[in-house]
Amino acid sequence: MTASQADANKRRAAAAALEHVPAGCVLGVGTGSTVRFLIEALAAHPGRVRAAVSSSNATTALLEAAAIPVLDLNDVPDLPLYIDGADEATRARHLITGGGGALPREKIVAAAAARFLCIVDESKLVGALGAFPLPIEVITMARTLVA
Repeated sequence: MTASQADANKRRAAAAALEHVPAGCVLGVGTGSTVRFLIEALAAHPGRVRAAVSSSNATTALLEAAAIPVLDLNDVPDLPLYIDGADEATRARHLITGGGGALPREKIVAAAAARFLCIVDESKLVGALGAFPLPIEVITMARTLVA
């Protein structure tokens, strides 16, 4: 598959995700290449979302460039939906996400949302998870709890 074919598939997945976004909501937005196409789709539909909660500095920059207001999670009483991509996915819907290094923020925003929608295209499908290199993050204040 060429890069342009992969981008076209990601663009279609992002456009399909847009159908699940409640009009006028505050949307949780993940990080990564497929999410970049989601932000482009949101920008093409001004007013579709009232604002967004971002999972990374990179996503915040893209949202702001698309004129979508970015809110702090602490200021959002209700987050109906969080949309993110996956690094790997199986047909049984097992996922690896967070490979881009925004894992803690992605998981926090996902946990705050009522629903999580993962957008993937066929290039992310694998027979078994584990080929994608995944960063391990240690949050010092929680190392004993995690251990």
